[in-house]
Amino acid sequence: MRTVNEAIYLKESASQTAGPYVHIGLAPQQAGFDIFEKNFSNVLAEPGTQGERIRIEGRVTDGSGTPVRDVLVELWQANAAGKYNHPADAQDKPLDPTFRGWGRACSDFKTGIWSFDTIKPGSVEGRGGRAMAPHVSLWIVARGINIGLNTRMYFSDEKDANAADPVLNLIEWEVRRQTLIGQRESALRDGAAVYRFDIQLQGPQETVFFDI
Repeated sequence: MRTVNEAIYLKESASQTAGPYVHIGLAPQQAGFDIFEKNFSNVLAEPGTQGERIRIEGRVTDGSGTPVRDVLVELWQANAAGKYNHPADAQDKPLDPTFRGWGRACSDFKTGIWSFDTIKPGSVEGRGGRAMAPHVSLWIVARGINIGLNTRMYFSDEKDANAADPVLNLIEWEVRRQTLIGQRESALRDGAAVYRFDIQLQGPQETVFFDI
């Protein structure tokens, strides 16, 4: 029996990323495999869901600006009243039974574009009761990423709320804050407002990611 001092410490093995087929394991329906009893899609809003219909879309690009085409993006958000469909949300705001506030999307292999059809969230309370600007939270998994990346998307047409947001104000440089702003397009698409939000993994315009 070895003592603690005699113990042999093994070297750390090589890290393993999400692999080249992340969409098959986590979103098989989008890869053409119907194997789950309940599939989670990129459509969050039902016909009766309250709030402004929006589409969020973008690309994930690497340091050279090349789209990463095997990407899984998860989104979670509050409803139009600013309440999450989660027991931990103790805000005195109404739930929307038609809105679960969570979805999963994969990038298109040809274009690299991912998208969500949802509703624009309301403002939620942060720590200390401070109001946070409307936003959605995103989690990104892809080849070459050892640990999933967490970020947020705020809305370009919420300038006053964004200027007072406690999280955005933690980011010292304005140019870095802009990496978290989804840009609203001028035209509607199928009756929904479109927000463009590209996520850059590396480089001068690297998106701000959060350690949570």
